[in-house]
Amino acid sequence: MSLSAVILAAGRSTRMKSRRPKPLAEVCGLPMLDYILRACYDAGCSKVVVVIGHGKDEVLAQFGDDKRIIWVEQTEQLGTGHAVKVCSEQLSELGGDMFILAGDGPLIRAQVLKTLLQAHTDEHASATMATAILEDPTGFGRITRDAQGRFLDIVEQIDCTPEQLNIREVFPSYYCVHTGDLLWALGKLTNDNRKKEFYLTDIFGHLRRAGKSIAAVQAVAAEDVLSVNTRQQQAEVDAIMQDRIQRTHRDAGVSIVSPHTTYVEAGTKIGVDTVLHPFSFVGRESEIGSDCVVGPFAMIPRNSLVPDGATVTGNVSSETSGSR
Repeated sequence: MSLSAVILAAGRSTRMKSRRPKPLAEVCGLPMLDYILRACYDAGCSKVVVVIGHGKDEVLAQFGDDKRIIWVEQTEQLGTGHAVKVCSEQLSELGGDMFILAGDGPLIRAQVLKTLLQAHTDEHASATMATAILEDPTGFGRITRDAQGRFLDIVEQIDCTPEQLNIREVFPSYYCVHTGDLLWALGKLTNDNRKKEFYLTDIFGHLRRAGKSIAAVQAVAAEDVLSVNTRQQQAEVDAIMQDRIQRTHRDAGVSIVSPHTTYVEAGTKIGVDTVLHPFSFVGRESEIGSDCVVGPFAMIPRNSLVPDGATVTGNVSSETSGSR
C-alpha cells in the first residue's frame, strides 16, 4: 500500500515575532520543514503534501525544487481539520496510508514514524496515533481511555474538564490514517468548541463511533514532543538537536572535547579520529576529513571542505578551507 504524508506548515510566526514564515525558522542550521520532510522520506513516504499559507513564496523558493512535494495553499486559518480538508483532492488521488504531522515539530524521528506505521499495520487500524507521557502535559490534547484502557477520544486542553487536565498521556500530533477513512471523517468535523475551529483530532472520535479500529502506541519520547512557537522554544529545540548531532558524530569516531562550547550544524560530515576543540563552529553541509584538528576558536563556514589531516585553528575563511 502506498505511503504519503501531510505536513501542516501554513502557520504564521506571530509569537516568534518574525517576518519569516514559520517553516523556515532554523534549528541547527536547517529550516524546521527540512527535518520533517527528511523524517517522512526516511520512513518510506513517496509523496508529501505540504500545506502552506503565510510566506508561501519564501517556502517555495527554498523547497520548490523537490518534486516529491505537492503544495496546497490554505488561505484561511480555520484550524487543523480545515488545513487537511483543503487537501482533499490531492489526498483522494494519493490513496493508501497517510501520516499527518505538524510543521513546527522538527524533533520528529523517522524511527518513530516507522513504529507508528507498524502499529497501524499490525492492528489493521483505520487510524493510529503515537502518544507520549509527559510530566507536564500543559498545552497538549489529552488521551482519554475507558476502564479497559481502550482509546475513547482526544480532548484539547481548552476543552478539558478539571479531571482531564490531570491526564499525562498526550497526543503530539503524529497521525497515521487510511486515506479513505480520513476523507470520510473530515466530512464529519464541526467547529463546535471554544475556539470555533475545526480540530483534526476529532477524526479519531468520529471513526471510533463509526465502529472503525483506532490504535494508540506510546512511541514518542518526551524530548521529541517539543514544538516551536516561540524563540525560547526554538532555543530549547536547538539544544536538543545539537546534542543529537554531536552524539551521532561521537558514535562515528569523532572527538568533541567540550560539547557545550562547540556547535556543529546539521548535514555535516566529519571523518574518523578528527578532534573538535572548544569554541569551534562547523557550518552545515561541510565535510571535514579524517585525522583533522579543529580549534580551539575555529570557524568553518557552511559548505566547506577540510582535507584529511588538516589543522584548523582560529578563524578560517571559505577560500582557505576550500568552500564548494
